[in-house]
Amino acid sequence: MSGITSADLDTAWDVAVDDAPVALSAQGDLVAVAGAEGTVWVLDIATGATTRALDLPGGLLDVALAPDARHLAATGPFGYALWRRDDGLTTVSQTGAWSSRAIWADEGRVAIASGRRALVLDPDGGELWSTETAASTVTDVAWMRNGRRLAVAAYGAVCCYERHSRTPVVTYPYVGSHLALAISSTGRWICSGNQDASIHIWRTRDGSELTMSGYPEKVSRLAFDDTGTWLAADGAPDVTVWDFSGKGPAGTAPRSLSAHETITALTWRPGSAGHLASGGEDGTIALWHATSGLPQARLSPARTLDGGGAVTALAWAGPDLLIAAHRDGRVRAHRLPQRTRL
Repeated sequence: MSGITSADLDTAWDVAVDDAPVALSAQGDLVAVAGAEGTVWVLDIATGATTRALDLPGGLLDVALAPDARHLAATGPFGYALWRRDDGLTTVSQTGAWSSRAIWADEGRVAIASGRRALVLDPDGGELWSTETAASTVTDVAWMRNGRRLAVAAYGAVCCYERHSRTPVVTYPYVGSHLALAISSTGRWICSGNQDASIHIWRTRDGSELTMSGYPEKVSRLAFDDTGTWLAADGAPDVTVWDFSGKGPAGTAPRSLSAHETITALTWRPGSAGHLASGGEDGTIALWHATSGLPQARLSPARTLDGGGAVTALAWAGPDLLIAAHRDGRVRAHRLPQRTRL
């Protein structure tokens, strides 16, 4: 790992890891950086200095710090690993199952997409329960109802499970391959980004459905803001932002955010101001007042940051620090104005 540099006035710190980052997670005083070849670097949020490095043989796909930053889960093509901060213990489970996603419900439970099942583990890797075997590999998992229900996406359906239930309590069928899940903070909407270049939506209250189609590319990145009102998606050169207020987006048009030829990362700033960060293959990071204007509006960035190599991941560390990872190994922390401004 290289020394810390200062690239511009907006840079809190700038470091480099010896790999191509594929995922970021920021919680408390730590940032975790997952490298494609299998190393996780745990960085100090204030300085960017490495506090720990751990390895998962076979490579990495995702990394997630627990809300209290005392534990970490990492997933990859051949299994998953759990790290305990107190004593540095790393537990590696080489299951041989493609494990694409890890997400914490709280400090005591993490869900792992593991092959054709979702596993719910305690922080030390003990299995609390697991779902039934899906028809194909689980591609994404998401907690809803404050961690009381787990949504699991695999080919043909999104299934929802209560605690300690191997069979779903609700199934939302859809003939196609789901690539990403996003659930509104209210739990009112479940959305999937799909291989067939569409976004499919279910209203949880009655199971009614809506499909937004016509995207030129597969939709593999979805993100709701903290209010659960705005959904950002890739699938086109422009980021699309859909309004889920009132009765939802049926019959409406999205706002279009034009900055990148290829979108590689999306993340909402914490809070309700409607600020979105997006990253592109060209290495730029665009900051948006993403909910301004009217439907069908074509927006320009409020601010653009030039990070160098292609952006591979973005994560907010609170409302004022944006962490960006680049394919060339650079990881940079951008300090931004107060949460009401960009």
